[in-house]
Amino acid sequence: MAGDKKKLFEEAKKRWEEAFSASKLRDSDFETMSGIPLEPLYMPEGEPSDDYMEKIGFPGEYPYTRGVHASMYRSRLWTMRMFAGFGSAKDTNERFKFLLGKGNTGLSIAFDMPTLMGYDSDASLSLGEVGRCGVAISSLADMEVLFEGIPLDTVSVSMTINGPSIVLLAYYMIVAEKQGVPFDKLRGTLQNDILKEYIAQKEYIFPPRPSMRIITDMMKYCTEKMPLYNTISISGYHIREAGSTAAQELAFTLADGFAYADAAIEAGMNIDDFAPRLSFFFNSHSDFFEEIAKYRAARRIWARHMKERYKAKNERSWLMRFHTQTAGVSLTAQQPELNIARVALQALAGVLGGTQSLHTNSMDETLALPSARAAEIALRTQQIVAYESGVANTIDPLAGSYFVEALTDRLEKEAESYFERIDQLGGVIPAIEEGYFQREIARSAYEFQKKLESNRRIMVGVNDFINEDGDSAIPLLEIMTETENEQNDSINRMRESRDEARVKKALSSLNRAAVAEENIMPHVLEAARSYATLGEIIICLKEAMGVYIEPAIF
Repeated sequence: MAGDKKKLFEEAKKRWEEAFSASKLRDSDFETMSGIPLEPLYMPEGEPSDDYMEKIGFPGEYPYTRGVHASMYRSRLWTMRMFAGFGSAKDTNERFKFLLGKGNTGLSIAFDMPTLMGYDSDASLSLGEVGRCGVAISSLADMEVLFEGIPLDTVSVSMTINGPSIVLLAYYMIVAEKQGVPFDKLRGTLQNDILKEYIAQKEYIFPPRPSMRIITDMMKYCTEKMPLYNTISISGYHIREAGSTAAQELAFTLADGFAYADAAIEAGMNIDDFAPRLSFFFNSHSDFFEEIAKYRAARRIWARHMKERYKAKNERSWLMRFHTQTAGVSLTAQQPELNIARVALQALAGVLGGTQSLHTNSMDETLALPSARAAEIALRTQQIVAYESGVANTIDPLAGSYFVEALTDRLEKEAESYFERIDQLGGVIPAIEEGYFQREIARSAYEFQKKLESNRRIMVGVNDFINEDGDSAIPLLEIMTETENEQNDSINRMRESRDEARVKKALSSLNRAAVAEENIMPHVLEAARSYATLGEIIICLKEAMGVYIEPAIF
């Protein structure tokens, strides 16, 4: 057995060396500040442990604990994808260009609450909320302004939207079409994770089962037409923000991922046709080593289940690629400048955990949408981690740490226990309908709050190290009521100039397809081309699919 173990190790090492040698590396010295040269990868000297290949292995090799690429950050740093969006499409377009000019390498769009819930900006329920927590997008015309002067064939775009995601994706695709960019050249990610909305964030529109049908329609269409685009980003971020533990974030996120895989297979898709374009979105919270272990466990669990449970043959189906955002819930209104330090540590954990892209929160986000200055500091924080800390010079530098490996194993074990319980309940959707996820998260949030209130857990500036002289004021971004008025005026002008007959025809066709359970994606695209508004398209789908009202859980 010892000989076999050593042979497997040496064979894998040789494969990794060949893959690494074929990689194009960044132009860097890859040495410490004092000039000590660094190996690209450090590994056990002598005999590896019995479970080394099963649990740790090599980067770019199953089970991907050490990363999804053979060369990781030696070849390419993570995408610095700052989340941005406020006010009107014109306001956000200017912020995008500002961030791209400061070194941002990808765009990530935050939408306002009316857009997230599928309402037009001039709907009665939108009053007072337009542009307040993100950018207001009510039609193709708004999306055209949002990307004016931004070439969609060269910029990767992420959109954080779920309930009405199919509509926003259609607007984005038609803008690309108008720019002359083929769909198969578009790169980016759509969050489109409706299951976590029922579990944590509550920005749902339709009932769970029709929502899953919309997602599988999108997956079918985009797998064929948009091979470089991630149609869904399975999100643990909001589960953690709602108060879950790291193990719950890990387990509930991956359980959602398995549910999407099951739904796609049931809809007639082959696992290897869509799984390579699934991506994930995790929180990076304040417990430094726990977060690193969580990411390493996530890759290992996903790879094993894709290979053994789903019998995926394409190794790209085994890869868990993920975006990370630092923990908004950890930010404090008290002494807000301290949030810069919190975010730096959380960003470092994401990088040491092997993230593919990263958003760093701004120090003012607990008080308002980020100001340009605060957003720049948050981006500069990533750049300091990338270019000054040295952590990107060698691959997975914490591998082999007794603590990190033990914590990785522990989180993996806890996640598997949750999978068993969810299966006992009949799967993710029955567990949502029964309130299981909601109760588990609520209990964890309650326990954490009790620790804060008893000072068993310290938050600097909140329950200890309080500034008795009061907290310093920092400049905040204000969204004025003029933004809402201007947005509503633009919607009215757009409605007056469009071809109403074409709009009605497109919406009628969409409604028939939804009722007949055809793939609705082509019909949503035609509605978008006709300049049907977000609210009009969502009302059309509500008529066919219904509206979800959450049952009382507690």
